[in-house]
Amino acid sequence: MSEVFTLSPDRGTDAPRPGTPAPGRSTPATYAALDLGTNNCRLLVARPTAEGFRVIDAFSRIVRLGEGLSLTGRLGEAAIVRTIEALRICRDKMAARGVTRARTIATEACRSAENGAEFVNLVQERLGIDLEIVDRETEAHLAAAGVGELADRSALSIVMFDIGGGSSEIIWLRGGESSGGAGRVGAWESMRLGVVSLAEKFGGVDVTDETFAAMTAHVAEALAPFIAKVADETRCDRFHLLGTSGTVTTIAGVHLNLPRYDRRAVDGLWLGRAEVDGAVARLRSMSYAQRAANACIGHERADLVLAGCAILEAIREHFPAERLRIADRGLREGILSQMMREDGVGPHRRGRWR
Repeated sequence: MSEVFTLSPDRGTDAPRPGTPAPGRSTPATYAALDLGTNNCRLLVARPTAEGFRVIDAFSRIVRLGEGLSLTGRLGEAAIVRTIEALRICRDKMAARGVTRARTIATEACRSAENGAEFVNLVQERLGIDLEIVDRETEAHLAAAGVGELADRSALSIVMFDIGGGSSEIIWLRGGESSGGAGRVGAWESMRLGVVSLAEKFGGVDVTDETFAAMTAHVAEALAPFIAKVADETRCDRFHLLGTSGTVTTIAGVHLNLPRYDRRAVDGLWLGRAEVDGAVARLRSMSYAQRAANACIGHERADLVLAGCAILEAIREHFPAERLRIADRGLREGILSQMMREDGVGPHRRGRWR
């Protein structure tokens, strides 16, 4: 499976708005999905194919929009400036690619911040991007749509999770061939915690065993409503976990000893229980400097990755499974799949990156 990322050069601020093809150019239907989270700003631009969709452009940048939000209740000025610049690049890429339909969503940071609506208005005024602040249920279902194709088609029960910066979604998927292999959402919960908020609460640079245990216990409390919802669900003999986020892709990269992150090696990787245990133990044994120097982590995630591991460990403790499948895909793919399905193009399912 190969990727096609033909990245175009950035254009000036006078570029056409998303959805406006360049003058004199006739382009096929081109879709864009933008996901602005608490930590990351991500964009995919794709065109439908007979098998799914083909990604023609992509962008991802850590912006930490939610930096300090758990302490102040507001989006900070520096974070807003960083995010506006990343969104400007996204806007110019969408314009350069002649995007004909786009959905641009914002999640927990904008949902929770006192000035979230004010920020959305600022983005519209400055960039012409209409950010949609989605609710937690929508976020959970989009994540399932984007990741569900990686579920074991023989499994009748799967716990899927998406560890975010300010919120983490956990979903019970009912699988099997009758579900098309993507799974049906049986229950879901959005925990109002993520790697950024957890690291701000407990610290992310020097994480002792006691701190890690406290973080894990804190997540376990937040899991309680979901645990109650699925108390009567049956786990089949092929029950497994399916995870998407920087946390699980980092764990995969560390497990594989990658000299630099490689999506093709990570997306769809199966890890056994002992392999996950080993990768988490390695991460916990690293100093902050060692985490920052690791090519699959970097200084931008070095203070967040152990908070993510604590979220993962709480999930694994309550939903023990012999297998974890890693997904380097998520909301953006779910958005693209949903738009194309609504327009009756493609095979009406999430496609592979070809």
